Amino acid sequence: MTELPDWWEPLVSRTPSLRTEDFTTLRAPRGEGRPSAVLVLLGEDRPGEPDLLVLQRAATMRNHAGQPAFPGGAADPGDADPAATALREAGEEVGLDPASATVLALLPELYIPVSGFVVTPVLAWWHAPHPVHACQPAEVARVERLPVAELVDPANRLRIRHPSGWIGPAFLVRDMLVWGFTAGVTSTLLDLAGWSRPWDTDRVEDLPQEAAPVPAGSGGAPDEVVP
Repeated sequence: MTELPDWWEPLVSRTPSLRTEDFTTLRAPRGEGRPSAVLVLLGEDRPGEPDLLVLQRAATMRNHAGQPAFPGGAADPGDADPAATALREAGEEVGLDPASATVLALLPELYIPVSGFVVTPVLAWWHAPHPVHACQPAEVARVERLPVAELVDPANRLRIRHPSGWIGPAFLVRDMLVWGFTAGVTSTLLDLAGWSRPWDTDRVEDLPQEAAPVPAGSGGAPDEVVP
């Protein structure tokens, strides 16, 4: 494995001790939930300036129209493990070369009751970044590398109120409203890495009507629903 940049500490050393409770209070009923995985891919364009790969779902999709998300989806029978699922999905969605990413850790399984997914976030180091793009325009509208410096900027942080009453962290970065599962995982990892800066947690805005999710169908990705 290529040597990790210094900014990976303390995040990479803390991941082995993470528990589901560090991310959510929800647990999947025993023996239930559809296995899936998402790729939490951190890279850098310039030394010391990490960024996070996300995609934005196409606005015409039924289940997750316009929503930013990690690459990922449901496990296939041929996938050896969650890392294989996450890398396969990233290849299909954004053209990621799996050899360019080094998987560092599998984070705790997270349950999304609306869709019934049990999601394993796969933390990886993008040691050999290359151009990526929306490989499936009907499903993916754009692909972005969001600088951590912009994610932790207090001006870009807020909390979102879902019509159900749920309130959770969110980010307004590069014309993207990142919320729900993706924002929750991102917020926790920023805290663990020691990158977070003080921000106004009293800034609460209603989720725009066009961003409210529709429950996932059998082939839906796990990111379109509230965690």
